[in-house]
Amino acid sequence: MLDIQKVTLLADYFILCDGTSTRQINAISDGLLEELKKAGPQSAVVEGTPESGWMLIDFGSVIVHIFSPEKRAYYQLEELWKEAPIVVRML
Repeated sequence: MLDIQKVTLLADYFILCDGTSTRQINAISDGLLEELKKAGPQSAVVEGTPESGWMLIDFGSVIVHIFSPEKRAYYQLEELWKEAPIVVRML
């Protein structure tokens, strides 16, 4: 998770993760959207598909990027947003 509050006005946080298959990418996005519904009437904007290797879920102040390993390596968002402090890193 990157704290991008002082780097851009797009959001407060980026969460970057990857799934090793289209099924796993879909499961991650479905799980996030299911938890959002439980939390209340907020909405999210979903872009991309599991088959594309990159899904983006915009929760407003938090934007989640779900990548295939190949797309994550290609786009290197951690490098692009390297000025943003890392809040949490899980390996």
